[in-house]
Amino acid sequence: MQRRKFLRNTAMFSGLTLINPMEIIAGTPVNLGFPTVRVAKNKRNFESDVIEKTIAEFQKNVNDKELGWLFNNCFPNTLDTTVTYKEKKGKPDTYVITGDIDAMWLRDSSAQVWPYMAFTGKDQKLKNLIAGVINRQTEYILKDPYANAFYDDANKKGEWTSDLTDMKPGVHERKYEIDSLCYPIRLAYNYWKNTGDTAPFDENWVKAIDETLKVFKDQQQKDGTNPYTFQRTTQFATDTRPLKGYGYPVKPVGLVCSAFRPSDDATVFSFLIPSNFFIVVSLRQAAEMMETIKKNNSKAKQLRVLADEVEKAIKNHGIVKHPKYGDIYAFEVDGFGGHLLMDDSNVPSLLSLPYLDAIDVNDPIYQNTRKFVLSEDNPFFFKGKVAEGVGGPHVGMNMIWPMSLVMRAYTTSDPKEIKDCIKMLKASHGNTGFMHESFHKDDAKNFTRSWFAWTNTLFGELLWDTYQKNPKLLEL
Repeated sequence: MQRRKFLRNTAMFSGLTLINPMEIIAGTPVNLGFPTVRVAKNKRNFESDVIEKTIAEFQKNVNDKELGWLFNNCFPNTLDTTVTYKEKKGKPDTYVITGDIDAMWLRDSSAQVWPYMAFTGKDQKLKNLIAGVINRQTEYILKDPYANAFYDDANKKGEWTSDLTDMKPGVHERKYEIDSLCYPIRLAYNYWKNTGDTAPFDENWVKAIDETLKVFKDQQQKDGTNPYTFQRTTQFATDTRPLKGYGYPVKPVGLVCSAFRPSDDATVFSFLIPSNFFIVVSLRQAAEMMETIKKNNSKAKQLRVLADEVEKAIKNHGIVKHPKYGDIYAFEVDGFGGHLLMDDSNVPSLLSLPYLDAIDVNDPIYQNTRKFVLSEDNPFFFKGKVAEGVGGPHVGMNMIWPMSLVMRAYTTSDPKEIKDCIKMLKASHGNTGFMHESFHKDDAKNFTRSWFAWTNTLFGELLWDTYQKNPKLLEL
């Protein structure tokens, strides 16, 4: 997402008790007695009894008081500060901002509410909240399937209206990213599997799936044309597309182009392999829903045919033989033989693929790729005094994203590696009580974004998952 205007937070203040994440922007508390930093109860956007009970259970049974404090701050952060729930025309409707940007990203909103999915059976309010996110995402995809972020006000014109692309009122940003269309399917599919509720999957939802399928087919660029262009007047090269907004050419080989990465940075080679993996699993999930819920076998077949084609193309064009690691998945390719070997921290990344159910964690090529990603042969892997982890071009060199540490923990069965990831995450909050977009490898107080709900909630998801599966790993 566009975050260039948000400066790193390096100032400090002392002795203040915080009640709102926005107040942290001025600096970081030094009181190690775990001051109140969670939003006051009467100022929270949304409350769930089951989430409060979950926090209480974690804090009661986990001896590490700092982890208990962090869980209380981070896990409910999306609910506390970013969601607005209501009913519209008798249906749940939920608007979800990212935190410090008042806009709803299709990707971020899906990921922000994802960790609450497991609690929908115990809390009708949470169930309705997530249904509302699905309904709002359907509305946005029908508005513009190439846009990545939207305003609550359908008529609002924001800061990027001067971008050279087909901007519509109500669109915050129109950076086309594959994952923006995959994440809503992931959320919808798992909502259906967890709740059995099919109410959100009406004819508008079917139309949104049709739009998604059309975009992916068009972005295979088999006829050599591209209906999407994007240019921005900016000092940041990763915020715009070359060659009059079309990007560098690709050879049509069955893969799907993504103009931008999940970080909202422009791709170099448009066939972004992690996102193509995400397409395969998402289209198959959509096909199952279309077949089972809507009884539309014809549409289900179309979805599966494209998924199969992309999967085959990944095998044929997305694998590169590395001199040290053997066969690994490239990050980006162009179909002509050009490839980029790296990984970025935002999800989907190569590292995160098993978390997204897009690949078996034991896949040998994935394991080779994982070793590469978590090594200094990956140009965006940084190792310092505070932590080691993956960053990316979005915020520059030597800045580790907590998100990558969570993904590392989720893609290993090694207890020590999981514990080490949690230790590094614990060390990364810079005495604020919250996770951040990124932090400097040598100084956790040098961080970006004081209020980034996705990472907060994702960290809470990891802590709760670890508590349930192996609580001894929380004894740091």
